[in-house]
Amino acid sequence: MTFQLHHTNLIGDTPGTTTKLYWYTIGPDDAETRIHLQAALHADEQPGTMALHHLLPRLRDADAAGQLRAHFTIFPSVNPLGLGNYTLRHHIGRYDIETGINYNRRWPDLYPQVADSIAGKLTGDGRANIAIIRAAVAAWIDMQQPRTAIQQLRLLVLRSAAAADIVLDLHCDDDSLKHIFTSPELMPGLQDLADWMGVAATLTAEDSGGGSFDEVLPTLYRKARLAHPDHPIPSGAETATLEYRGRADSFDAIGEEDAAGLFGFFAARGLIAADPGARPASAPGPTPFEATEVLRVDAPGLLAYRVELGARVQKGQPIADLIAMDGSEAYMARRPILAGTDGFVLSRVMGKYVVRGASIAKIVGTEVLPTRAGAYLLED
Repeated sequence: MTFQLHHTNLIGDTPGTTTKLYWYTIGPDDAETRIHLQAALHADEQPGTMALHHLLPRLRDADAAGQLRAHFTIFPSVNPLGLGNYTLRHHIGRYDIETGINYNRRWPDLYPQVADSIAGKLTGDGRANIAIIRAAVAAWIDMQQPRTAIQQLRLLVLRSAAAADIVLDLHCDDDSLKHIFTSPELMPGLQDLADWMGVAATLTAEDSGGGSFDEVLPTLYRKARLAHPDHPIPSGAETATLEYRGRADSFDAIGEEDAAGLFGFFAARGLIAADPGARPASAPGPTPFEATEVLRVDAPGLLAYRVELGARVQKGQPIADLIAMDGSEAYMARRPILAGTDGFVLSRVMGKYVVRGASIAKIVGTEVLPTRAGAYLLED
């Protein structure tokens, strides 16, 4: 068997503190395909961890049966630093409480770091060029001297991801249907993942504006391709963020279902020599993330939703009422918050008290919205 649990100590930023990071490796070291899976980069998002909890025994058993045709590296909870951000009975797992930075933002733009080292080395062989770029990234990581615990964590995780052919980052929304974020050049190649996951939407963007983890490798290969048009440079990694419903949706039955979908995806690709199960129904095709409205409120108040997740709505239709919490009609007046596009409701917020500027829903449409084109696309 190759099933192994590993750990490393992340040296803390304050006296006497360390944090232990755990991960598993499974499958033959010399496998042609390497897979990187991680969950809970936003440490308060647990559905992905539950899915991997149920996937790990299935991979262990497949390993024991000699069925694995790929090498898996799995971080069931990739951000133990965020797990420690617990204060006043509230878990702040989305942001580094020292800096306020979102844990899934400001990941490095790798191409400028390796541009000089790959110059003059690329060949007419696309696979060889991927290997050259990966080696350059590994060398750059080796040269880094992390000064904080989060920098240690990021470099360790990035080393694994940069060597992988498939990189899946498991997240969830607040209250949401399942969906995927990925880069447009990776579709329709990842349509089978969308099918096995059973998503309501696959949202694509080359650059959503925040430097999120799932965009690091596609951006690297895209920039290398643009800089070297005379050399074949395929996308060296199929990378996506998988949004497994909402934060409250961490249950055994759901985790088993999600693990079965992941197992089926890998088995259907021949990466596990096992029955993938019944072929799932086709999920909707990709749509530009710029066609998704992030609906925000222009005043504080209490939300009263008029629509459920998945509801089809039209531009100008009330999505929720905002109940006033101040002014001459405090706690009496309410006014509608209107959809800005035709589409369906992908997500809502669980906390119904909202402040000015808060996002309260995502509405997935089909037409790029003028206010979204070229804009910062994320919610925070």
